[in-house]
Amino acid sequence: MSMRDIAVAITIALAVIALLAMLFAWRRRLRRDSVYTAPLGVPEHAEVASRYEVLYVSTTRHDQPLERLAIKPLAYRARGELAVTDRGIALCLDGSPTVFLSKDRLEGADRATVTIDRVVEPGGLIRIAWRADADTIVDSYLRSATSTPDTVISELRRLIPAHDSGAMS
Repeated sequence: MSMRDIAVAITIALAVIALLAMLFAWRRRLRRDSVYTAPLGVPEHAEVASRYEVLYVSTTRHDQPLERLAIKPLAYRARGELAVTDRGIALCLDGSPTVFLSKDRLEGADRATVTIDRVVEPGGLIRIAWRADADTIVDSYLRSATSTPDTVISELRRLIPAHDSGAMS
């Protein structure tokens, strides 16, 4: 074997080890976050007020935009549609069941610039804070393809209950 062959073999071995490490880390994250679930299905008679084409970017721990949560079916980036209804919001992502966040789960909506895997122009992302369970607030990030973030955020804020817990401080 020549030195070149040995170098190629070492490079391939290191690449395989790195890929396996990423795979095991992702599987560990999926197990860790399996305690959280996103609510599925839109309630009957929910009236759609508006729809927006969006890119779903990520869901993270609240106020920790670089700490991804792998909440099914929100574990992967996807294109889809955000439907604002009179009862909450529906997130219809390509290849996934519809996630429905009722008004009582919503904690806040504002603009963001950074989240895991994505940095955009200042305020180019929409951050939606919602309750994954009674004790856990998470942030989901969207990028609007058809409207300005302010338009979407103003509609989302109309849905948020008046009990303002300060979640978006």
